[in-house]
Amino acid sequence: MKEEIFLYFIGTAGSGKSTLTSTFKKWMELRSVDAVTVNLDPGAENLPYEPDVDIRDWISLKEIMETYELGPNGAQIACADMIALNTSDIKKSIESFKTDYVLMDTPGQLELFVFREAGKYIVEFLNPQRTIIAYLLDHALAKTASGFVSQQLLSINTSFRLNKPQINILSKADMLSKQEMEIVQQWSEEPEELYQAISKEEPSIYREMSEGILQIIQGFGKNTRLIPTGKEKYMGIEDIYTEIQLQFEGGEDLMKD
Repeated sequence: MKEEIFLYFIGTAGSGKSTLTSTFKKWMELRSVDAVTVNLDPGAENLPYEPDVDIRDWISLKEIMETYELGPNGAQIACADMIALNTSDIKKSIESFKTDYVLMDTPGQLELFVFREAGKYIVEFLNPQRTIIAYLLDHALAKTASGFVSQQLLSINTSFRLNKPQINILSKADMLSKQEMEIVQQWSEEPEELYQAISKEEPSIYREMSEGILQIIQGFGKNTRLIPTGKEKYMGIEDIYTEIQLQFEGGEDLMKD
């Protein structure tokens, strides 16, 4: 029996993880590809999709705050570790669907999933061999050269921490102008252009740090190609799907004729 593929949407707060999860699921439904959505954020409100598996069935951020007299940040940290304790139940719920794709919508705060051991444990426990990360670069932060570099650094940190195949995505790209989009794409494909853009910024410690970080990124030799995505006409979704098929299926398409 063919195993399902786990696709984790990861990014900073407000980068559009839930929106992309919803858009990807709708795109797959239109093409008769079986997929389920999993919400891993116990504090999520007003999700743009109805989760098939929802961590809120086991953990409530509000209840954790009240029970342990914690503020929102402390409760989020406690919940992040509690999610790992419920991983077996999550896995059983996912397996009950007999699906091809599992779309994992991770907590709003990047650090709660990427930098705590609980996140890595969840990835390894659920399906370590057929997992791919979709890292979302925030379109608003990526518009400046230094902001783009800082986003790249977080992407590399995510890759380093989780050690899984990764796709870099420019989220909400349809909110950028055509010129802004072309500039960001150029930065992702030509590091020298990005370096030149940084060097033109106002002299500051922040600019010097950006230059140093860019050198580190280049030293890792990571692929910085970006896939722009947006809600309009399912922008970029097919490109993401193709990358996943190339990674796990050798290009074989799961879509039904």
